[in-house]
Amino acid sequence: MRTHEKKAGKKGFSRIAGVDEAGRGPLAGPVVSAAVILPFRFPVSGVTDSKRLSRKKREDLYEAIYEHALTIGIGIVDPAEIDRINILRASLLSMSMSVDNLDPQPDYLLVDGPFRISSALTQEPVIHGDARSISIAAASIIAKVTRDRLMERYHQDYPEFGFAGHKGYPTRAHKEAIRKFGCCPIHRKSFRGVKEHFNVKREE
Repeated sequence: MRTHEKKAGKKGFSRIAGVDEAGRGPLAGPVVSAAVILPFRFPVSGVTDSKRLSRKKREDLYEAIYEHALTIGIGIVDPAEIDRINILRASLLSMSMSVDNLDPQPDYLLVDGPFRISSALTQEPVIHGDARSISIAAASIIAKVTRDRLMERYHQDYPEFGFAGHKGYPTRAHKEAIRKFGCCPIHRKSFRGVKEHFNVKREE
């Protein structure tokens, strides 16, 4: 999990940030990215792809990463912007935003996936990076927990959709709620499963 960081270190880079996003697949809510610079001697074990972790383990690691990371940046792109520019561009934009929010700034980026982000910094796309780089894995945990907490907050505004449970993903319960109530302001109008129901009047 530290191979990519070690290789970058041997090239002379010292502030290596892992970058990842959460929320490309949901029908509702923002896409959230995180960028994380870990210290060379990061004392926390068990950091891996957030999707492989239980909720409790993610929450525990989230707190530990915040305690020990040199810096963490968050980038959030809302549903309206997702609809305007498409989800891939929105994901890459949120990644760029998360890097911009790092202080101090990194000198090298490890970016999850096959695409480069908009940044003048030296960067390396890493396919399946959340399972191959501890920095990207840390970013995946921060992004996932941050987005989950946002969706739990949205649940308070739109409880009929059950966002606290499915976090906006296209579960059977979520799709049934859309059919019953129409759509709310945080639904992604351009997504299949939403656009067909967008003008349906919600039940009172």
